[in-house]
Amino acid sequence: MGVIKAAIGDAVLTFMWVFCASTLGALTSVIASAFGVQGMATVFITTVLVFVLVFVFSIIGDALGGASFNPTATASFYAAGVGTDSLISLAVRFPAQAAGAAGGALAIAEVMPMQYKHMLGGPSLKVDVHTGAIAEGVLTFTITFIVLLILLRGPSSELLKTWLLAMATVALIVAGSSYTGPSMNPANAFGWAYVNNWHDTWEQFYVYWICPFIGAILAAWIFRALFPPPVKQKKA
Repeated sequence: MGVIKAAIGDAVLTFMWVFCASTLGALTSVIASAFGVQGMATVFITTVLVFVLVFVFSIIGDALGGASFNPTATASFYAAGVGTDSLISLAVRFPAQAAGAAGGALAIAEVMPMQYKHMLGGPSLKVDVHTGAIAEGVLTFTITFIVLLILLRGPSSELLKTWLLAMATVALIVAGSSYTGPSMNPANAFGWAYVNNWHDTWEQFYVYWICPFIGAILAAWIFRALFPPPVKQKKA
């Protein structure tokens, strides 16, 4: 029953995340236009919006019993020896996250005002398949290691942790924008691929599932080697 509850929580949270995160481009544009700014100022606006979103979703995720909206994050914490997941629970949670993402993408595509719909669409491959796969793997490796470092070895302040996560996320999105979008989240990529009817292609699976998982798990293994989890003392 605990696995089913976790999967339902993941599906709900991922639905909400994809729905809300997909509005960041439009919100940044509206705020930048209102203040008459452009260039690096828009990157700062996006970073602030991501900070607010991650902070709110951290609270919601905790309220849902530790729900997650990113399969690679779930896998990386398991690989790093953190958390209570098993291979069985991961196998149940991943499809739930993908289904939630597809629902969120379909929902925001329906309600987004027409003048901003061109800003939707999710991550897309802008280079050849192998280059895209390497880019997505490297980006996911990087964000995974940074997330583990900040959450498990970073500052004690939750606000500071969230701000560091927001800055790292936006920086990697900018770095990967000319390659794969980027996604760094297989569920989000699947949701938009479902909307665009290429969710069942080899390219989508290879670039946005296989390589991100390889990158995330490798990052977790390296993190675990550098920062071994505490050994549980057996009771006498």
